[in-house]
Amino acid sequence: MSLKVAIQMDPVETINIHGDSTFALGLEAQRRGHTLFYYQPKNLSMRDGRVYARGQALTFRREAGNHATLSEMEVVNLGEFDVVLLRQDPPFDMSYITTTHMLDVIHPRTLVVNDPAEVRNAPEKLFATRFEGLLPPTLISRDVEEIKAFREEFRDIIVKPLFGNGGMGVFRLREGDENLASLLEMFGQMNREPVIAQKYLADVRKGDKRIILVDGEPVGAINRVPAEGEARSNMHVGGRAEKSLLTKREQEICEIIGPELKKRGLIFVGIDVIGDYLTEINVTSPTGIQEIDRFDGSNLAALVWEAIEARRI
Repeated sequence: MSLKVAIQMDPVETINIHGDSTFALGLEAQRRGHTLFYYQPKNLSMRDGRVYARGQALTFRREAGNHATLSEMEVVNLGEFDVVLLRQDPPFDMSYITTTHMLDVIHPRTLVVNDPAEVRNAPEKLFATRFEGLLPPTLISRDVEEIKAFREEFRDIIVKPLFGNGGMGVFRLREGDENLASLLEMFGQMNREPVIAQKYLADVRKGDKRIILVDGEPVGAINRVPAEGEARSNMHVGGRAEKSLLTKREQEICEIIGPELKKRGLIFVGIDVIGDYLTEINVTSPTGIQEIDRFDGSNLAALVWEAIEARRI
């Protein structure tokens, strides 16, 4: 059975076809006979209880520089679609939250992946704190004195925006680093949100592992090793991908959080683990499936679609 699939995402022209997980999901959807429609969050509207989008029919192909064919613009009723893939990147701000409220109106008659209410209730860094004993020492606060005391206690910490993504705004601050006060001033001028501070984990030099879970079950992993002189392991800032299997501790982490992910309707999730510690649970627009596929020959996009189709067909 062919499904009508809408993809809410960032500009399709800018994606990296060799690394973008949305691209892989779209290709697999086409292979399975599903049709695609693409729109950006700014083109999502709601009137009198009807949710609609201005966008274009989409065809993907794995051809650099010519990876997408788009039709003429049209307005569609998203309530008439089978599936909406919620795939735009954070930041997890009020604009993002508003789209989840609008998509709530059509879900689950139109299956939104991931469940928009649960995405709204599970921002990456905050959601991870619900699982006691899995995170490194962590402080969420705007109180400058509390953050200073946290650094005094642990001497070497990471400070980052609570709702950031992709490694942006991540700072390592060792004992005696004189930039802490000015850094917190800068964050305070940018927004009114708390920051997140965590004890620096030396194991990050061995890698920051991305583990993909589908319906609460781990299905693949990749290790991301930071470049020399870089505290971040994200691949778009120079991190190196390595093939990886799950350790006993990582399996334990997945067993603890997996049932909760499934209960919440979070079908496609990526978690980050450094050493023995969970650091983030990515539910908004997780990535990494193409990199994992290249190492082990799997097709994680197919597993995601199997989980979706089980709910639709």
